[in-house]
Amino acid sequence: MAAREHLRRADPVIAGLIDAHPDLDPRAWLAELPPMDAFGALLFQVVGQQLSLAATRAILDRVAALFDGRLPTPRQLLDCEPGELRRAGLSRRKIETLRDLAARFLDGRLSGKGLAGLADDEIESVLTEVKGVGPWTVHGFLIIALDRPDVLLPGDVALRRAVRQTYELDHRPDEQELLRLAARWRPYRTLAVSYLFASLFGPTERAGANRPSPAMPP
Repeated sequence: MAAREHLRRADPVIAGLIDAHPDLDPRAWLAELPPMDAFGALLFQVVGQQLSLAATRAILDRVAALFDGRLPTPRQLLDCEPGELRRAGLSRRKIETLRDLAARFLDGRLSGKGLAGLADDEIESVLTEVKGVGPWTVHGFLIIALDRPDVLLPGDVALRRAVRQTYELDHRPDEQELLRLAARWRPYRTLAVSYLFASLFGPTERAGANRPSPAMPP
């Protein structure tokens, strides 16, 4: 695979992770989640802000239970009483964010097809117009919904912890340090991130678009 060979040549530390996880499927963890379209992936990301993966899954299960076991469409979410979503575990802020996103999908300002046709930075510009959606949420969306190959999560606490551990640093790198380190992984930063998460949590667990840390930004 060209991406793995590029990473091998670019970074001996990532090369070691590739050898340590020869059968890694970067997207295998998604099989444990409900099917998600573009809106569903954003819902997943917003729900997961500042929560562990286990807590995110638990809330998603309770939300899905309100809609016959499936994640809601934009129309269904807007028709749902906010109190029901609160009882499922969503904060008022997250409900407001999701309702804004749902309204934009319904009126055509956002669409899966439209977002898929944009470059990564254009998607970030469009989605961060929504209050409560920040770069971290967008980057997870790019990975989950669009399978974009060159996405980094510099604000992700778990990723920075994985870098500190794997590169044997004496400190947890800040966002700028991580960006500089990851420059060598281009244009396959998404895959490098997957190996780093695998080094921290195992090959079937995932932070990035989800996380075990309670300190992740939106």
